Amino acid sequence: MKFINFLKSVVQEMKEVTWPNAQETRRDTSTVVGTSILMAIFLGCIDWFFQWALQLFA
Repeated sequence: MKFINFLKSVVQEMKEVTWPNAQETRRDTSTVVGTSILMAIFLGCIDWFFQWALQLFA
């Protein structure tokens, strides 16, 4: 019985959720992809720098 009540409350709660529209979803997805690319470039530059610096001392 508890599980059935739980499922009913989940269904009710999902009806109250405000879902994003297509434009908001595209914007948020673009933000995540763009940030991920920028972070990859940044970390790649840091990695390259440390490899270069360690080769100078080796």
